[in-house]
Amino acid sequence: EVQLVESGGGLVQAGGSLRLSCAASGFIFDDYSIGWYREAPGKEREEVACTSSDNGIIYYSPSAKGRFTISRDNAKNTVYLQMNSLKPEDTAVYYCNARGIWGQGTLVTVSS
Repeated sequence: EVQLVESGGGLVQAGGSLRLSCAASGFIFDDYSIGWYREAPGKEREEVACTSSDNGIIYYSPSAKGRFTISRDNAKNTVYLQMNSLKPEDTAVYYCNARGIWGQGTLVTVSS
């Protein structure tokens, strides 16, 4: 069974940092790109960052560029999203996606 489990969310003040993790199982992790997405209240889910199978190609949304860093550890079947200089507008449920499968999400709340 393909499974993605996000963790690392929480409440943080504006300007703070969080590191999200996405642990994958049930498929050959090394073969797939992994993306981080977020869904804020009342808004559509949007892609935040994506990494190719070997970290060779990385995408960041304009809002994430310069503040967020996506990385993956293929030995641990885990993808990370380091988020720095967080803003209240970063408040959302963050999801990872691989092979069209979504995790359950982890809530990030940034207070002003």
